[in-house]
Amino acid sequence: MELKELIQAAFANRELLKDSTYSNAVKELVEKVDKGVLRTAEPIDGMWQVNEWVKQGILLYFGVMPMQIMQEGPEQYYDKIPLKKGMEELGIRTVPGSIIRHGAYVSKGVICMPSFINIGAYVDEGTMVDTWATVGSCAQIGKHVHLSGGVGIGGVLEPLQASPVIIEDNAFIGSRCIVVEGVIVEKEAVLGANVVLTQSTKIIDVSGPKPMEYKGRVPARSVVIPGSYTKQFNAGEYQVNCALIIGQRKESTDTKTSLNDALRDFGVSV
Repeated sequence: MELKELIQAAFANRELLKDSTYSNAVKELVEKVDKGVLRTAEPIDGMWQVNEWVKQGILLYFGVMPMQIMQEGPEQYYDKIPLKKGMEELGIRTVPGSIIRHGAYVSKGVICMPSFINIGAYVDEGTMVDTWATVGSCAQIGKHVHLSGGVGIGGVLEPLQASPVIIEDNAFIGSRCIVVEGVIVEKEAVLGANVVLTQSTKIIDVSGPKPMEYKGRVPARSVVIPGSYTKQFNAGEYQVNCALIIGQRKESTDTKTSLNDALRDFGVSV
């Protein structure tokens, strides 16, 4: 049987995990995810496809692995998932306090300040995971992304049909932003500090003569800040949070410069 078939069979009948053929298939899958050979979601013909069977395998991994004490230097953990090892060989810079779980793919040139990257995540080359940022399970982070201090990228293993958060190449996610529930931030977009994005968050483009509304997706190169709109409730009118697209990143500056200067171009802070 192929790996995919073994995983799907074991997910349908957990008793099969007592057979080493199936439990070893689960471990093999996680090894492939750890190395970036398999992904929980991947771009195909310009569209993101979620690989549900890979998510199934990661969930099964929690049932296969025993709780155990793990000693990492002076730190002791009691968990099922070991920490990633071999950072020097992988070309990953990890500052003390950064935690990467086994089963997360982190590419060369990634810099991890004190932060957390969960199993199933994919972090591509040249990305900065800044202080106290978290990359949740199965989240997909592109090349040369900057996740600023305190950013929360949501994870998703259950429900299985849910899509992971996707941050595409060269995006800049400002301090204390929260992106959850499978929201897609497209290439080179810039989120200002404290932007919160869920599937129900209104993303309103106010840069033109008429507002244009999006949900679940930030268009490429958009510059976004927190906002609010008035909503009528039974008890009266109240302000509800939203995100405002106030313009586009300028072509006149290169990627790295515009990542840091884009918000300042519009008179708002990073």
